[in-house]
Amino acid sequence: MKFGHWLGLLATTASLLLLWSLRDVVILAMAAIVLSMALCTLVGSIRQRLGCSRPLALLLSLLLVLLVLTIGVTVVVPPFAEQFSQLLTKLPDAARLLSVLLQQGLERASSVLYGRADGGLNWLQQDWVGALTGRSDALLGSLSGGATRLVTLAGSLGSGVVQGLFLLAVALMICAQPTAYRDVAILLVPSFYRRRALVVLELCGEALSSWMVGVLISSCCVSVLAAIGLSLLGVKLVAANALLAGVLNIIPNIGPTLSTVFPMAVALLDSPWKALAVLVLFVGIQALESYVITPSVMHHRLKLLPALTLLAQLVFTILFGPLGLLIALPLTVCLQVVVREVVIRDILDVWPTVRTPR
Repeated sequence: MKFGHWLGLLATTASLLLLWSLRDVVILAMAAIVLSMALCTLVGSIRQRLGCSRPLALLLSLLLVLLVLTIGVTVVVPPFAEQFSQLLTKLPDAARLLSVLLQQGLERASSVLYGRADGGLNWLQQDWVGALTGRSDALLGSLSGGATRLVTLAGSLGSGVVQGLFLLAVALMICAQPTAYRDVAILLVPSFYRRRALVVLELCGEALSSWMVGVLISSCCVSVLAAIGLSLLGVKLVAANALLAGVLNIIPNIGPTLSTVFPMAVALLDSPWKALAVLVLFVGIQALESYVITPSVMHHRLKLLPALTLLAQLVFTILFGPLGLLIALPLTVCLQVVVREVVIRDILDVWPTVRTPR
């Protein structure tokens, strides 16, 4: 290799190390781009329907989002917060009841298999109750470090607010002038590939917009179906559980599993069969969402393999933390388009065939 090649390799390595050291800023920038794409989708829909200019459409979009948030805060959040607090208080009782049922089932199985049940499984109930309800002396001992934890929590909240404001500001700047930022990104590509890179960027934007609209519609459908099913089963705290099901549906694989825990805990306090019915209900809702609602909304334009989605969530969570988990799927959608268009069609499909001499 020549000196220029070594210099380029050194510069590339230094750039990668710099990006890795600034990975928190990079993941915030990626989240801002995803948020700006959501705003651009809304702005484009308003411009298409009203035929207005982009600044006016952006202003109307922000007012619409603000109106929805205001309605959500004033109408939905108070009863949801009240029901969610009741839900959290019922979890220890549900865990205690579950431990009792588990102990009784194991003792019955022991009596059937061995002809005796000497109560040797009482540790199940004792350990579960002790772990979930806590002890007063442990609570008093933990209060000694409460001031330090409070200061740490305040610092974390302040950092989160600053990061949120930064993310919102960058997203609004990109949404106000998306063409200018797109042109800057295109200039970073070699000149012979800029026209093709522009096409790839537009395909990434279309795929991301389709995914966002599809996730929004499917989450609303899941929330409505969960509310109807829980109401028919007579499960309490319907609003909190339905909203949790819709919100957690945004996180595939992990979110639906978490959304099943809370309504099952509430139903278990009424009757064990009701908890089983809730499990069957949520499994049916997720099957309906996966095989009917999402394919109908996406029109089969986005085909993400479940194993690929789970792997992407794991990798982004390990590298970037909770924020990486939230934006793992939209980044996977864009990465799929890049791999299909650049790696497969532009590199592998035109790879010269090497003919072996006869």
